[in-house]
Amino acid sequence: MGADTKNTEKDIDELPKNSANYTALTPLGFLERAALVHPHRPSIIHGSLQYTWRDTYTRCRRLASALNNRSVGAGSTVAVIAPNIPALYEAHFGVPMAGAVINAINIRLNASTISFLLGHSSSAVLMVDQEFFMLAEEALKILAKESKSNYNPPIMIVIADESCDPKVLQYALGRGAIEYEKFLESGDPEYLWKPPHDEWHSIALGYTSGTTASPKGVVLHHRGAYLMALSNAVVWGMNEGAIYLWTLPMFHCNGWCFTWTLAALCGTSICLRQVTAKAVYSAIANYGVTHFCAAPVVLNTIVNAPQNETILPLPHIVHVMTAGASPPSSVLMAMTRYGFRVTHTYGLSETYGPSTVCAWKPEWDTLPPENQARLNARQGVRYVGLEGLEVVNTQDMKPVPADGSTIGEIVFRGNIVMKGYLRNPKANAEAFANGWYHSGDLAVKHPDGYIEIKDRSKDIIISGGENISSVEVENFLYQHPAILEAAVVARSDEQWGESPCAFVNLKDNVNKSDEPRMAEDIMQFCRAKLPRYWVPKSVVFGPLPKTATGKVQKHLLRDKAKAMGPLMKSKL
Repeated sequence: MGADTKNTEKDIDELPKNSANYTALTPLGFLERAALVHPHRPSIIHGSLQYTWRDTYTRCRRLASALNNRSVGAGSTVAVIAPNIPALYEAHFGVPMAGAVINAINIRLNASTISFLLGHSSSAVLMVDQEFFMLAEEALKILAKESKSNYNPPIMIVIADESCDPKVLQYALGRGAIEYEKFLESGDPEYLWKPPHDEWHSIALGYTSGTTASPKGVVLHHRGAYLMALSNAVVWGMNEGAIYLWTLPMFHCNGWCFTWTLAALCGTSICLRQVTAKAVYSAIANYGVTHFCAAPVVLNTIVNAPQNETILPLPHIVHVMTAGASPPSSVLMAMTRYGFRVTHTYGLSETYGPSTVCAWKPEWDTLPPENQARLNARQGVRYVGLEGLEVVNTQDMKPVPADGSTIGEIVFRGNIVMKGYLRNPKANAEAFANGWYHSGDLAVKHPDGYIEIKDRSKDIIISGGENISSVEVENFLYQHPAILEAAVVARSDEQWGESPCAFVNLKDNVNKSDEPRMAEDIMQFCRAKLPRYWVPKSVVFGPLPKTATGKVQKHLLRDKAKAMGPLMKSKL
C-alpha cells in the first residue's frame, strides 16, 4: 500500500491515542536510559579523556541548557566542524535536546563551500575544533563579504584539544570565541529537556556533494533517526555494551546514525582523531573494540599495513561495516582471512546512511572464498527499518526482472528517507517523483532479490568514501586559461578506490609539447581552490569524444580510464 493512501480502513475499536500510549519517537531518550542503566560504564574514550554515560548525559544537558540560554532552540541550526572527538558526539544529543538541528560539516571541505553551507543553513552557532578554527574564520569572512549588511555572525565556540597547537586556541579566544568547556559550565546539569512534540521535527541537516552553487541540504527527522539507530543494531547483530571504534567520520550522515545507536546499546565509543591502520589495530588490542565502520579505502589500508603496525592474529572477531564504492573482492577476502567479519551496506545521505545490507546467508559459508567475496560485494536487500526498496525502469516505474542483467534505478520508500532538501522545491519534486525517492544509482536485481549497483547516473566519484561531483570538478577545470574542454570520470585507484581522472582538450594557442608539465600545472591550479581529494590525480590530453549533438560521451572516457588500469599507490 502506498504511503499516500488515505486512512479509510476500519479497525476493531475507536480507541484514541493519548499521552499514556503514544509519544513521538526520538533517539534522545536512549541517552537518558543509558545514564540510568549504566551510569559508570565508559561512554566515550578519547586519548586521556574518559567519560561515563552519566557524564555524557550531564554534559549534553549542559550543552542544551547553554544553547537555550543564548536563545538557540527550535528553528535554530548549530553547525559543527570537528573530527571524531567527544564534543561532536555530545552535539548529536545536546543540540536536538535544545530543540535545535545539528549540521555536522565535513572537515575536508574548503572555506568557500563551508561558507555556503553556513549561509544556506542560517547557522546560529558554529562549534569548531581548534585545528579547524582558521578554516572556519576564512569561511565566515567569505560569508560576511557576500551577505554585506545582512550578515549576522554565529556564536563561535572553539573546542580545545591537548594534542593541538595551543597558539591556535589562544588566537581563537582572542577573536571572541568561547571555549567549549566554559560554554558547558554556563549550562544547567539538571536541565529539563523535552523531547519533540512531533517526531517529524528535524533533528539533523547534512549537505550532499553538489555543484559549488548549490550543495543540497538533506533534512532528517527524529522518527527516522530513532528507527535507523535501532535498525543498525538489528541488521549488524550488535550486542548491548558493544565497543565501537570511530573510524567513520561522525560528519558522514551523523556517523550513519551510530551516534544514537551507541546510546541505545549503552556501548562505548572509542574516538580516533586521525585514522591509521596502526591506530585501528592498537584500539582493537587495547580497548577490545568489537565493531567499526569504514569506507573500502580504510579496509585496504588495514589489510596492506606493514607487519610492525598490525596486531595479528586478532585477539577476537571484529565486525566491520563498509559502504561506498563496492569493496574489491580481494580486500574482502583479505579482511576475512585476518579475522574481520565484513558486512557490506549501501545508502545515501538522503536515507540516513546505509539502508540496504548484503545480509549473509549460512549457505554461503561452504562456498569458495572467491564466491563468498563476490556475493558479499553486492548491495543486498533493504534494512529492517526501510519499508520499500526497488530497482525500476525509469520510464514506467515498473520493477525490473530479477535476472541479474536488466538495469534500472534504485528507488527507496519509507521512514528512513529524508524529509527533503532544505529550501529546494525543484530538487524535492525530482527526488520524490512518483512517490519514491530516486537515488540516481543504476543497478540490477539478482534472482535471489539482492541488488547490485552497476553505475552511478549522476557521475558521482567515490574516493576514500567521500563523494566527488564530477560536474563541479569539470566546472572548475574550465577556469584554467589553457583548457578548452574538460570531462572528469572515475578511475580505479589502488589507495582510494576511485579518484578523479580529467580528460582535457587544450586551446589551440597552448604549447602541447610538455604534457607532464601541463598536467602538473592543472593539478596545482585545482589544489589552490578545490578540496584536496577532489583534485584530479590523472590528466589525459586530447579531443573529447562527442555525440552528434555535441554531448561528451562519458561512457567512452570511462572505458579509456578502465583501460589505463588502476592508479598505483605511491611507494615514496
